[in-house]
Amino acid sequence: QVQLVESGGGLVQAGGSLRLSCAAPGLTFRSYAMGWFRQAPGKEREFVAGIGDAIIYADSVKGRFTISRDNAKNMIYLQMNSLKPEDSAVYYCARRAASTRVVVDVPIGYQYWGQGTQVTVSS
Repeated sequence: QVQLVESGGGLVQAGGSLRLSCAAPGLTFRSYAMGWFRQAPGKEREFVAGIGDAIIYADSVKGRFTISRDNAKNMIYLQMNSLKPEDSAVYYCARRAASTRVVVDVPIGYQYWGQGTQVTVSS
């Protein structure tokens, strides 16, 4: 069973920053596109950023969030700056099922998920 583990969430004031991390012990990331999604209460899970052969961001986070990966450590990161209250959600990292580096922006394109980490931005 593939398990992804997110960390780095917390409570931050508007305008602040957080860095999320995602680890998958025993997995190889290099051949897969990876993504970050988020889900706020009562809302659908939405794409935030993805990294593979290309890097793609949701319009709502462009210029504020940066996704990166360290293949040697099997880690991906999400640096979140200029946070807004509307960024509050549970953030999930995900890995595509197939060995592809093509990023897609829909949850159905990803097979493996972490348990999520809560991000709360106060106004």
